[in-house]
Amino acid sequence: MLLIQPFARLGVSPNTLTMIGLLLSIVTAVVISQGNLFAGGVLVLFAGIFDMFDGAMARILHAATTFGAFFDSTLDRFSESIILFGLLYYALNQPGLHDALWPVAHEQSWMIALIYIAVVGSLMVSYTKARAEGLGLECRKGLLARPERVIILAIGLLSGTGICMWAVALLAVFSNVTAVERMIYVWHMTKEAAMPDGSPDGHKPDSSQPQNARTDERHLPTTVRTNVTHDPSARPVPTRVPPFHGGVPKE
Repeated sequence: MLLIQPFARLGVSPNTLTMIGLLLSIVTAVVISQGNLFAGGVLVLFAGIFDMFDGAMARILHAATTFGAFFDSTLDRFSESIILFGLLYYALNQPGLHDALWPVAHEQSWMIALIYIAVVGSLMVSYTKARAEGLGLECRKGLLARPERVIILAIGLLSGTGICMWAVALLAVFSNVTAVERMIYVWHMTKEAAMPDGSPDGHKPDSSQPQNARTDERHLPTTVRTNVTHDPSARPVPTRVPPFHGGVPKE
């Protein structure tokens, strides 16, 4: 809150902070692409913390809007993809990339593939949540939300190339695992919602008889036979005794 109050006094809007966060992500990507991994890790943490300012600013100023939430989420996806692109550019320019901690040869090819998978996974984590909310379902399940992904990437960059490869591998695997977790969660939610009246076996209750019907009414015969014969020449007799006002109706 103490860091946000100066921006609030200056009249900076939450959407402006969101744009500043995107610009910081571009600077971070440029720094990483030049091989300055440690400085890039520091900037990743700074940009990640800065990304939280816009939401807190909106709450402080009571300026939260639907577009602001949409704008923030959209630019977050751009920011994360741009930073990973900076790391991809770095990997493409390192044909002799070697790391003793990585157990498989051809580290450059592995790095490039893992970065691509991590980008897809991070986008799918966001998409599954947004798509579920579009269907009226709240979906916050999963291992790696955005804060966790920022921390893992920052630790990898701060620790050097070897740990960075493992960090990207974790992002690549568990971001996609998170997307699959959310798919399964939404499947369970929609399956439960499809069951009529919340019945676990999916069978509809028998509605042929009212549930509150009295016991003596359930056994009444449906047809009553009499020995009275119908005379076609008989005419209706008018009466004013309720509820027969207007005469006996013809059959």
